[in-house]
Amino acid sequence: MTIEELKIRFAMGDENLIQAKTKAFAIRIIKLYKYLTETQNEYVMSKQLLRAGTSIGANTRESINAQSKLDFINKLNIALKETDETQYWLELLSETNFLTVNQFQSIYNDSKEIAALLVSIIKTTKKNLELKNG
Repeated sequence: MTIEELKIRFAMGDENLIQAKTKAFAIRIIKLYKYLTETQNEYVMSKQLLRAGTSIGANTRESINAQSKLDFINKLNIALKETDETQYWLELLSETNFLTVNQFQSIYNDSKEIAALLVSIIKTTKKNLELKNG
């Protein structure tokens, strides 16, 4: 499913799409963490990657029960920051040869999709909030 399809489905009220995408990403991060620690004997960067990469989904999950639209935006902004941090750790792991180019590109592309989706949701929510209050 493309980002545009996810955006359309989200706009139609199917908020579970971002949840599903970030949960699937967290599972990939957990598997990558296991690979890095068990096969590559890398423990420091992989632990940071694990923390940041799994918190993306945790924050989007928290947004479901946000107390307000502003709280919803805040939770998704935190998820976006964690996505950026995850990308940083992936870049370091790639540039220090703990990940192959293919391994890096595959998971990095997923993180870019999640970031684009989060930005779109945040912008749309802000716009809707301004229209409602404006």
